[in-house]
Amino acid sequence: MSQQAIIHSLPAHLRPFVKTQNYEDYTPRDQAVWRFVMKHLTSQLADSAHPVYLEGLERTGIALDHIPSIDEMNACLARLGWRAVVVDGFIPPAIFMEFQALKVLVIALDMRSVEHIFYTPAPDIVHESAGHAPFIVDIDYAEFLQRFGEVGMKAIATREDLEMYEAIRSLSILKECPDSTPAQIAAAEAKLERLSASDTPPSEAALLTRLHWWTVEYGLVGEIDDYRIFGAGLLSSLGESKHCLDDNKVKKLPLTVDAVLTPYDITREQPQLFVTRSCKHLSQVLEEFAASMSFSKGGAGALRTAIEAGSICTASYDTGVQVSGVFEEVLRDAVGNPIYLRTSGPTQLAYREKEMIGHGVDYHSAGFGSPIGHIKDFSRCLSEYTIDELKAHDIALGSRVTLEYLSGITVDGTLRNVLRQDHRNLILSFEDCTVTDLKGRVLFDPAWGTYDLTVGSDITSVYGGVADRET
Repeated sequence: MSQQAIIHSLPAHLRPFVKTQNYEDYTPRDQAVWRFVMKHLTSQLADSAHPVYLEGLERTGIALDHIPSIDEMNACLARLGWRAVVVDGFIPPAIFMEFQALKVLVIALDMRSVEHIFYTPAPDIVHESAGHAPFIVDIDYAEFLQRFGEVGMKAIATREDLEMYEAIRSLSILKECPDSTPAQIAAAEAKLERLSASDTPPSEAALLTRLHWWTVEYGLVGEIDDYRIFGAGLLSSLGESKHCLDDNKVKKLPLTVDAVLTPYDITREQPQLFVTRSCKHLSQVLEEFAASMSFSKGGAGALRTAIEAGSICTASYDTGVQVSGVFEEVLRDAVGNPIYLRTSGPTQLAYREKEMIGHGVDYHSAGFGSPIGHIKDFSRCLSEYTIDELKAHDIALGSRVTLEYLSGITVDGTLRNVLRQDHRNLILSFEDCTVTDLKGRVLFDPAWGTYDLTVGSDITSVYGGVADRET
């Protein structure tokens, strides 16, 4: 497939991050730097890299004598079930993870400068192609990488994470740019240090990024005293691929999920590295961390994580209904079960990753709230009742309906619409509706307009981002 064909095959929201490689833009100096770096890397890594490395270079379309074209790489990657696109330097972590989940390698467009020939603080085509691509030929590793993307897409990030990303991106650009002044670099370093010194606990996304760094980027494989390099950051750095072998300067630790407790500095050589036993071990550690994340656990605790993050997240009901927005409040019963959720600002209602007609951010522009749980005297979840069964319980269109939840939340209003899909009741819309909790607090007032009640007895998953990314 051509570059344009691959770009058009991507989800629309990912396309703005992708650039087009104009191969003639690479200068003779760029080509010379590539040849120098690759000649010395392959020689230096012949014994220290995992044996798959050299085979992987050839099988993924990466030659030693010229900068790879993205078309050459894609011709080879297609045989492995992967694709590649080029981007301009750093892209947001969640977007990077989504590309990875789609089995798309993200390749930085630029070539490192001569001044940073041994170690570059910014992503470049050496790092992204010669570092990341070779191990795609290992099926177990490729599956681990894709799964990491799937998990990473669901990590809840905070506003502080965005600030950190912007600070790292700015500093790496300044360090790579020959026109940058020492004062500009010092100011950028000071900002990054200030953000890094924050007492705010790291988010799910920040912890997962650390795991990605210590495995995919800077991982070693084997035993503590007998290891090989497989991390892309090491494989693409003449300086650090040699420096990391000095056990007196770089401590080697066995990889466990505790690696997420170790922060890193992207602009400096690493003082310690982690050694994994195998690709299976990598996957085990990833799944151990994934099991602790909000998308795996759900419930009130996961909703609290979303509230504390202050970023757009999605809560999934057990019925498949999804609420996406900035979560502001979760009410709980005496034993900690979530009984009511509330967002502020634009909110999307979806069903199994597809926005429900009429329930996008334009309609729910001022926020959203709805109960969670079972209704008194109903033996099943409200979603499972047919229209005739609802009528038997005095729930009919045009009628005054009162729903009393076991939690004490009461919904009282005139039923105007029931949105059904896959033989399920997903949203009940009321007019002249009042919603109150057990203490009499008004959660919805008739003056606020139509009340849309999402149906579900439990929150099974909470994750970062929106349910329907296309809309």
